Amino acid sequence: MNINKALMKEWETKPLKEIPDAPVAVLQGLSENDAKLLQEAFHVQTVRDLANLKFVKWAQAIVTLAETEE
Repeated sequence: MNINKALMKEWETKPLKEIPDAPVAVLQGLSENDAKLLQEAFHVQTVRDLANLKFVKWAQAIVTLAETEE
């Protein structure tokens, strides 16, 4: 799986198993300031924290259900 477009350049060659515990700023489009704001608002520090954030899970579930609703 190629996730290079999702990561900062210096993280593109890292093993996938290292990325969940990396700071959220390794994700392309998230600045250090964005990471600081996520920490302050939601106590999110790592990619894993962001992925496990209940609001993210709720939003993903709502979108998935909405796409399959008849």
